[in-house]
Amino acid sequence: MQKETNKKLVIVALLIATFLTAIEGTIVSTAMPRIVEDLGGSHLYTWVISIYLLALVISTPVFGKLADLYGRKLMFTIGTIIFLIGSMLSGISQTMEQLVIFRLIQGIGAGALATIPFTIIGDVFEFKMRAKMQGWMSSVWGIAGIVGPLAGGVIVDQITWHWIFFMNLPFGIISLFLLWTALQENIEKKKQIIDYAGIITFAICMTAFLYALTLLKDNKQLTGNISLLFIIAIITLGVFFWIEAKGKEPMLPLSLFKNRFITISNISGFLLGFILVTVTFYIPLWVQGVTGLNATYSGIAMMPMSLTWPIGAMVSGRLMSKRSIGSITLTGIAVVIVSCIMLVFFNTETTIPWMLVVTGVIGFGFGLSLTAFTVAVQSAVEWKIRGAAMGSNNLMRNLGQVIGIAISGLLLSDELKGQALESSLHSVFILLTVLAVVSFVVTSLLLKEKETALVTE
Repeated sequence: MQKETNKKLVIVALLIATFLTAIEGTIVSTAMPRIVEDLGGSHLYTWVISIYLLALVISTPVFGKLADLYGRKLMFTIGTIIFLIGSMLSGISQTMEQLVIFRLIQGIGAGALATIPFTIIGDVFEFKMRAKMQGWMSSVWGIAGIVGPLAGGVIVDQITWHWIFFMNLPFGIISLFLLWTALQENIEKKKQIIDYAGIITFAICMTAFLYALTLLKDNKQLTGNISLLFIIAIITLGVFFWIEAKGKEPMLPLSLFKNRFITISNISGFLLGFILVTVTFYIPLWVQGVTGLNATYSGIAMMPMSLTWPIGAMVSGRLMSKRSIGSITLTGIAVVIVSCIMLVFFNTETTIPWMLVVTGVIGFGFGLSLTAFTVAVQSAVEWKIRGAAMGSNNLMRNLGQVIGIAISGLLLSDELKGQALESSLHSVFILLTVLAVVSFVVTSLLLKEKETALVTE
């Protein structure tokens, strides 16, 4: 007789894994100046971050699909082991070139940690509990947002930057142990078909596309090489869709996009990801470049977002049993629209207390809307394609963030202080307001879909 899943231990294991993913960005960014000072290779500074994100974008839908084929537990284990190997190697890097390569390995594994926990929540918990669990997961992101920069600073100053990578090892092992102990799966043993052609063409497409965006952001003009990369990306994207339409076990089943909940959640997730990453990067830039305050105040200005996001997620969970998912997401996006309009009216006299209000409002809006979107995707499909569905959703959010940084970077002035910076940042904030309104319009289509389209068990 098969044991029952221990849900409490499962959620603890997933919270630990999510924390590792959430803290990775902020803690590494904090340590980068010291790493460059130690290893040299300042020209590769941005690639330490970019290569990790590239690998994450590519591997997220791959792990999502493989989790449908081989089970959540096995693929979570493989992804975590890859992530920990990448972490260990990053920690012993002797050159910046080595660190870039090892961060690539770490990013591949992170794709499993970024998507499979959300898939497992959809499997283990019934509909009413899924939103509550998402609230807890969002709380972890909030805690990581606050703890990450502080922990990074302490580790770099008091120990050594190597330990920002080594610290992943004990937590990752604990997460693996708990999940293997607590999660029970019944996987049908049969020969599975892996969509190698789809994985390869998708990897080529994303690599060419993201590299082109990186070069475009740096050069701020369309060169021949950048155009060629975009052409390669378009051609391989077409080939990828052709392969997915013909394949027996496609990495990204195109049938997913016939589901209104998934399609709208993915489109809005892309737009909200664009807004999120731009706000995260450019409010601190406003504080330092326009207001003239130091980096400490930048961190203070962003802190409310880390606190109100999990609050919004918890409120979303409580409303889930009383309101439709469409109405919850619309309310959350309306809050985001209001906060983006508030950003447009920033000026040189804007005070830190008012910035705290704005970032608090926008964090609440994201917590309310993105939590509901995640539950919608989890509940819109059955077990056999839930991993692929969550993979597609995380892919779109990550793409939104990557493209958001590139496009907003094109609008940014080369002058990082004064009126020129203020003017270009206003252009960025106006763009964010427009995107938030588009997201609201797209999301309103959710209200046409009946709640019975969701898997509530």
